[in-house]
Amino acid sequence: MKKLFILLSCCIILYSCTQESPRVLVFSKTKGFRHQSIEAGKAALIKLGAEKGFAVDTTESADVFTEENLKKYRAVIFLSTTGDVLDQQQQNQFMRFIQSGGGYVGIHAAADTEYDWWWYGKLVGAYFKSHPQIQEAKFKKIKPFGEDNLPDEWIRTDELYNYKKISDEITVLYNLDETSYKGGENGENHPIAWYHDFDGGRSFYTGLGHTDESFSEELFLSHLYQGIKYAIGEKKPDFAKARAKRVPEENRFTKNVLGNNFDEPTEMTILPDSRIIFIERKGAVKLYDPKTDSINQINTFNVWTKYEDGMLGITADPDFAKNNWLYIYYSHPEKSANVLSRFVFDGKKVDQASEVQILEV
Repeated sequence: MKKLFILLSCCIILYSCTQESPRVLVFSKTKGFRHQSIEAGKAALIKLGAEKGFAVDTTESADVFTEENLKKYRAVIFLSTTGDVLDQQQQNQFMRFIQSGGGYVGIHAAADTEYDWWWYGKLVGAYFKSHPQIQEAKFKKIKPFGEDNLPDEWIRTDELYNYKKISDEITVLYNLDETSYKGGENGENHPIAWYHDFDGGRSFYTGLGHTDESFSEELFLSHLYQGIKYAIGEKKPDFAKARAKRVPEENRFTKNVLGNNFDEPTEMTILPDSRIIFIERKGAVKLYDPKTDSINQINTFNVWTKYEDGMLGITADPDFAKNNWLYIYYSHPEKSANVLSRFVFDGKKVDQASEVQILEV
């Protein structure tokens, strides 16, 4: 009996050792305003992880956004990040992480991040718009979540964000009661904390967490833990499920300068034989020939060039190899209109007499 007990104890210990705690990455890089509470937030998240059974790594470097590194994590926490914090490669890797079943947690200024990356805006669920001064307000529970140990009406002090581009797909947990404070701009339905499944992964966002005091507040930490637990999920990310293709690394490409000293080039089109036709705003049409590695001006269009008008766009017809058609969008020189016309390219220049007007704006 004693031997059996020892054997069972060893098995339990061995099983426990093989069950690795889920790991999260706390990312707090800032390219805009930097919140003083970031340091308090890091310390609180490390402590929370130790208490609740998940491991925490912290970083200010976007270089960790690689598939090889992200495989270690169940969720990534954006802790009051601001501005454009990821380059194209890193954006691609993070997107693939979410599509693989990874989780995202956004805290406070995470909504003040990556305004030019539409996918991130959808992941978060809204973008920061503005905020009044720090003040006390009433938070109204809209939906129970997790352990549901937070009050139905929660009175607390924080920096209260207004939002823009709010997604219809989020599930709101708490709304701000705009009658309880000054400076609200979202009206009766003013979300401040929410979650949603997104693009294969999970996203939780809370607008709370501006102050240092937030990260020592029991109710706020409970609120945060419920979101982290949801984002961690049940399984490790499976990158085989990612739909986005990996962006090739820049070192796989060689950059060759084909020309310089141009006068406001606006657009180009590549022909089937690899020659390139490009236009300059003031009317020049130029041709690059890779066989001779030379650029020659082949046409000059008479266009209206004041303000930002002029030669605005050019593209080859999808069936160019058979019909030699080009489409050029330009500002008419004599009347207030932009014109889209079709032209024939005779092999050496654009035949301006072949113009067929398609659209006038």
